[in-house]
Amino acid sequence: MTGGEKRLLAVSLTLLAVWSTEGVLHRFDSSTTTVIAIALLLLPGIGVMDWKRANPQIPWGTIVLFGVGISLGTALLQTQAASWLAGVAVAWFGLAHLSPLAILAAMGAFLIVIHLGFASATALASAMIPIIIAVLQKVETPGLNVVGMTLLLQFVVSFGFILPVNSPQGMVAYGTSTFETRDFIRTGIAITVVAYVLTIAFGATYWRWLGYA
Repeated sequence: MTGGEKRLLAVSLTLLAVWSTEGVLHRFDSSTTTVIAIALLLLPGIGVMDWKRANPQIPWGTIVLFGVGISLGTALLQTQAASWLAGVAVAWFGLAHLSPLAILAAMGAFLIVIHLGFASATALASAMIPIIIAVLQKVETPGLNVVGMTLLLQFVVSFGFILPVNSPQGMVAYGTSTFETRDFIRTGIAITVVAYVLTIAFGATYWRWLGYA
């Protein structure tokens, strides 16, 4: 190993250790420690690269696109737009008197659409699952299992297949510049439709046999 490779390994291992002990041994957040690590890698003498070498290899479009996705998700939360959209969905679909399977279909479709504005399933789950629980508790359908329906809808939260910005792994793949956004959309829509149909079938059969729907 060269000297630069050894320094890179040392910084990487230190960064992993700091990330894994966040909130336990220290209060430094991952964003701060990552910026410090990158700064060390760019410092003259002890660094392993310079800006002229690193700049052409950075997928700036991916970074901007991911930032927009995170910002849009944050805006939906802070402005209460996500709650408003959930209320509109309840009124538009008439969920109050639908069957459990119809509620699953309607709420699943809503989550797929709303996921277009979120950059990760984690952000979507933290924003929408509490709203979904509140909506299901207001539904007047007899025999509806709120816990089981919520667990089933959590599968749909993971359907971030349509846009590259809908998941971190999609953004990483998009950053390789080996395909266009329209390619991702064409494939993602097909996968989403199949996954949606399978979830409905799952809710109508196995999930119901278990007593969760």
